[in-house]
Amino acid sequence: MFKNVFGSGFVVRTAHVILTWVVTLILFLHDTELRKQEETGQLVQPVLFVLLVLVSVLLYFAVSLMDPGFVLSDERDLQVNRNQSKGAGWEQQDMIPPSCTKSQRQRRCVHCLLQQPMRSKHCQMCQHCVRRYDHHCPWIENCVGERNHRWFVLYLAVQLLVLLWGLHVSWTGFSFAPGWSPWLRSNGVLLTVLVLLVLLALIVLLLLGSHLYLISMNTTTWEFMSRHRISYLKHCGADENPFDRGAFQNLWGFFCMWGTVVWEQVYFREDSDQV
Repeated sequence: MFKNVFGSGFVVRTAHVILTWVVTLILFLHDTELRKQEETGQLVQPVLFVLLVLVSVLLYFAVSLMDPGFVLSDERDLQVNRNQSKGAGWEQQDMIPPSCTKSQRQRRCVHCLLQQPMRSKHCQMCQHCVRRYDHHCPWIENCVGERNHRWFVLYLAVQLLVLLWGLHVSWTGFSFAPGWSPWLRSNGVLLTVLVLLVLLALIVLLLLGSHLYLISMNTTTWEFMSRHRISYLKHCGADENPFDRGAFQNLWGFFCMWGTVVWEQVYFREDSDQV
C-alpha cells in the first residue's frame, strides 16, 4: 500500500519536512502571538497549532507514500470486466456508444504491456499505469490517482489552514523600529517567512480550488488538459462529460464512496459497481 520512504522522492520529502518545522520554530522564537501565549501559560492555541502542523506532515507522507492506484496485473482488470459484463453485453464492453461515432477497445499500455482500465494513464515518472489518473505531483513525488486523490485534497485543505494561521501568527510578531535599516535587522527573518507563507498559501489555494472544481464535474486534471487527445473523450461533444452525474453526486461519490469504480459502466450510463 505504501512505497519506500527512502525512494526517489527522499530529498523532496526531507526538504518539505525540514522547511515546515523550521518555519514553525521561527514563529515560536520571535515575539509572536503564539510565543506570548506560551510564556503566559495559555497553551491551547500553541498546542493546537503544533498539532495541526503535525497532521499536515502526516498527511503529506501518507499521500506521498501511498499507492495512487497502480495497475499491477491484468487479473484485476479481468475481474472488473466480469463484473462489468453483468450489466452490459460483450459488444458494449468493447465499443463506445453510437453518439461518440468511433469504437474504443481497452488499450494495452505500450510501456508496461498491461491492459489499461478506462481513465487510467501510464506515468513516465512512476513507471506504472495509474487508475483514474489525475497528475504526477513533484511536490509529493508521487502520482495522484484513484486511491490517494481524496487524501491529496484533504492534505491541501489542512495545509491551507496551517499556512493561513501561520500568516496571522507571523504578522503579530513584527516589532517597531525607527527607520528601515534597524526594522529589517529585527524583522528580516520574520518578513522572509511571511513572504514564503503568502506564496505557498496562494499556490495551495489555487490547487485546492481547481481540484474541487474538477471533482464537482467528475473530471481529472489530465482529462481537463488533454481532452482532445484522450480516445474516450475526443469523439464526444465539447461540453459533454460522460462521467458527470451532477455536482452533488460527483462530490458525494468522490469523498464518501470507497472502492474501485468500473468507469466503463458509468461511461455507458450503467450503474457503477464497487469491486
